[in-house]
Amino acid sequence: MFWYEEEVKALEKRNEQERANPGIIFYGSSSIRLWNTLEEDFTDRKVTNLAFGGSTLEACVWFFERIMIGYKPKMLVVYAGDNDLGDGRNPEEIFIFFQQLLAKVNLRFGDIPCFFISLKPSLLRWHMADQFKYTNNLIESEIIKLNGNWRFIDVFKKMLDKSGKPNPAYYDHDGLHLSKEGYQLWRKIVNQKLL
Repeated sequence: MFWYEEEVKALEKRNEQERANPGIIFYGSSSIRLWNTLEEDFTDRKVTNLAFGGSTLEACVWFFERIMIGYKPKMLVVYAGDNDLGDGRNPEEIFIFFQQLLAKVNLRFGDIPCFFISLKPSLLRWHMADQFKYTNNLIESEIIKLNGNWRFIDVFKKMLDKSGKPNPAYYDHDGLHLSKEGYQLWRKIVNQKLL
């Protein structure tokens, strides 16, 4: 996990004032970190972006205490797991990482409203679509079963075109990260769930 150290250290140095009133914390991988319009997209709410690039759900669990120390959020929104599959992990492992994150979040923040954004379909990783669907299903089923403070936000289906494949308009040139249109779609979907 040493390759994340620089970004994690930068997140640890965020000012104390922000820690007392972060509003909604967005946490996870580069799909969140690169959401440059996050504050504009949620103008009626205070938001804090604590994502770090290339992170896996495993890394989000590993660094959770270090990054979250002192924060008192009203809500938490998480997107991670995409890179775990890309690195060769299997859906069951990612599900275990989710369970670990859930335990850490509940221990630190209690029963604040928490949201897990489903793994997105992407052009680059479409050959692994079945693994992505299965991972989403495992996590969504667990959230439904627990019937607690976590909610599942499904972006997967809404990012497909009429033929059932990832809509290229929602992706950057690399076929993995989101385009401006992709973030506009996420803003709409996430905002509806946060009401």
